[in-house]
Amino acid sequence: MPPSRSPSSATKLALALVLWFGAGGALAANVAGAVTHLSGMLLAKKTDGTSRILAQKSEVIVGDTLATAENSYARVKFTEGGEVTLRPNTQFEIREYSYEPDKPEGDNIVLALAKGGLRAITGLIAKRNQTKVQLHTISGTIGVRGTVLGALQCNNDCGNIRTAAGTVPENGVHVDVGDGAISFTNNTGTQVYTAGQFGHIRDFDTVPVIVPPTAVPLPPPPPNRFDTGRAGVGRASANECVI
Repeated sequence: MPPSRSPSSATKLALALVLWFGAGGALAANVAGAVTHLSGMLLAKKTDGTSRILAQKSEVIVGDTLATAENSYARVKFTEGGEVTLRPNTQFEIREYSYEPDKPEGDNIVLALAKGGLRAITGLIAKRNQTKVQLHTISGTIGVRGTVLGALQCNNDCGNIRTAAGTVPENGVHVDVGDGAISFTNNTGTQVYTAGQFGHIRDFDTVPVIVPPTAVPLPPPPPNRFDTGRAGVGRASANECVI
């Protein structure tokens, strides 16, 4: 029997490259978007307990929970064109994200607002698959139907936020629709909110109601008004830091 031969250096190199690019492809598939605007501090918390301090142009990954610090704002743009602006002291999870331009049947976005608030403009997935974008909150699930919407949830932690009437928002989830429509579903059923409407949902077992504009929390500033140079955090040249 002839002696066995160990793989040549060229074979080992080829195998290593295949494994490298295969892993890179898998990682790339998990990228949901990137930070486009940032003022203050933004963390990405992973399920394994590690965290990354993000900067402008940092990628956000499926499974990340994005957390803004006090007095911090961030905007994230997804690969399918949607974008989310996060308020200070917000925790926002990217639970599921699947998008391929030529495979609409695989579209899927599942997000969760654990704390704080956001303003969102939906992208291509909500336009071509209206049932494939969901935002979970403490009071129920928002179904997005191609829209501009705001959401804020309060749990005795909104004392520094004011409504249009100058009052502190009540506990629960507050929503507003600037364009398109959303559905809000909880244990009581489903309420649809259309452009120009405002809503309040106290908890998972309370019927969603339509409220007047004066009861709505004031929105966060637009991204072009972010102070992106404050404290040196969030500049385009800043590097990520794993902690």
